[in-house]
Amino acid sequence: MPSKTFQRFDSQSFLASVGTGRSIVRYQKAQPIFRQGDAADAVFYIQKGKVKITVVSELGKEGVIAILEPGEFLGEGCLAGQPLHLATADAMAECVIVRIEKDTMIRQLRDDPTFSQLFMSFLLSRNIQIEADLVDQLFNSSEKRLARVLMLLAHFGKDGKMEPVIPQINQDILASRVGTTRSRVNFFMNKFRKLGFIEYNGGLKVHSSLINVIVHD
Repeated sequence: MPSKTFQRFDSQSFLASVGTGRSIVRYQKAQPIFRQGDAADAVFYIQKGKVKITVVSELGKEGVIAILEPGEFLGEGCLAGQPLHLATADAMAECVIVRIEKDTMIRQLRDDPTFSQLFMSFLLSRNIQIEADLVDQLFNSSEKRLARVLMLLAHFGKDGKMEPVIPQINQDILASRVGTTRSRVNFFMNKFRKLGFIEYNGGLKVHSSLINVIVHD
């Protein structure tokens, strides 16, 4: 399970230093940041909240491909010439997002080696995550995939402590992220709870012992 090694950049200082081409936008829960098919003309940085990334097929089937959190970028495909967003980004809770116009982002990457290195670290970390997700989808059971998603959301790494995920996590979202049905997610969540791997007490909490589900053959 890859860990996020990139550091957060000081977005407040960044916004104060580049002049035009940047803004801070607040989004309410379920409000779209951008939609699949919208013009891709900016990069976004999450200061606060969580963002759900979904894709809808031509037949109308929706899949959750990522859940992003503070310190992460989205919409970076525009820097590689992507004209339209290939996915939809929705706020999962109240969010504060820094919107950086494409030209401003390119200029900052060109003129600020420290920021450029930081952004490159982010892209490499994102690529590692995508590869791990693909391997997980190809070779692991839905139970193991669910356990991995929960541990990623819980920032796994502090042994023996219960880590809050989010106050409310919709099982439909988890099912879409894992690639299974809601009934299967509900079955496994109940199983994890009975085994003491997770708790419901003012929000979902995940124990580090959930790693046993992933490593168990």
